[in-house]
Amino acid sequence: MGAIGPPVAARTRLSDIAAQAGVSEATVSRALNGKAGVSAATRRSVLAAVDALGLATSRLKARTARLVAVITPELSNPGFPVFAQVIGQSLRRRGYASVLCAQTQGGRADDELVDVLVNRGVVGVIFVSGAHADTSADHDRYAKLLSRKVPFVSINGYGERIPAPFISTDDRAGMGMAVRHLTEMGHERIGLAVGQRCDVPVQRKIEGFAAALLDLLGRTEEQADEWIRQTLFTVEGGHAGADSLLDMGCTAIVCGSDQMALGAIRAVRRRGLSVPRDISVIGFDDSPLIALTDPPLTTIRQPVEAMATAAVDALVEEVTGGSVQLNEFVFQPELVVRGSTTTCRLSAGPEGRSCPTTPAW
Repeated sequence: MGAIGPPVAARTRLSDIAAQAGVSEATVSRALNGKAGVSAATRRSVLAAVDALGLATSRLKARTARLVAVITPELSNPGFPVFAQVIGQSLRRRGYASVLCAQTQGGRADDELVDVLVNRGVVGVIFVSGAHADTSADHDRYAKLLSRKVPFVSINGYGERIPAPFISTDDRAGMGMAVRHLTEMGHERIGLAVGQRCDVPVQRKIEGFAAALLDLLGRTEEQADEWIRQTLFTVEGGHAGADSLLDMGCTAIVCGSDQMALGAIRAVRRRGLSVPRDISVIGFDDSPLIALTDPPLTTIRQPVEAMATAAVDALVEEVTGGSVQLNEFVFQPELVVRGSTTTCRLSAGPEGRSCPTTPAW
């Protein structure tokens, strides 16, 4: 069968069509993808430019309409690039390309980023721990995406007012696993270092921590709250939270991320103490290379492969016009026991006494 239409010039790009039509590349993308905001006259000019350059409209549209944006809060936290990598691999298997973007501080710049991506012709967006996870943030950007008929999926941070698929780790269950592991080794003075409470995963980690203390040690919610420190999901944040918890006599510290756990280990060592001989530490995520730290970190592993694949499946289903459930899909984490936890032997208090069977809560 012969080819339909004129031959396709391999070097022709959106910029070529934009120059020929006298419009912006964003306008070309919107015109070819049938987006709103393009006048009939402009659309005709774009199509005329396509014909003049010998490029088949259907081929160009197919090339520009299989791009998915993956947006993360940052790239310094090793957990986010891992999600982005697995998402990108899964998209490629489905015939889509991905563009990775990191958010900036402040919502306005994030909104502009989303606008640029949509104007560039992305057919969908996957948010990894974005503003959807912040209960204090403005969620108008998600309403705008829906109004422009751009489907999106969010990972970690359920927003009940946002009608979209959500993929989440069961943070409550993860905290329960961590606390149970420590109590089985005799720890009772257990602290939690996490991020700010406005973050949905943080809220759930706190709930899981408090529920585990109640179930396993009989501590009330008020008593559990005394052993929780909210700082930042960074090494420095973990250090600060651990310092405060060590002052209270903790023998074990659960952290909201692996980065925080590394900060907690640093705080322990600066006091002349040892992990895990004196203080046990647990992280969260199972980030790359974390098994190679000194000591290898006990942590709660997120099922990144399964979560990323589920997010891509849900997005592709929406993009192709299928039906997808607009609710939350929760995935179970896994406790990975390594060298940073051991049986409770000594208190972190100034007396250095053995772990008390009835600590002063």
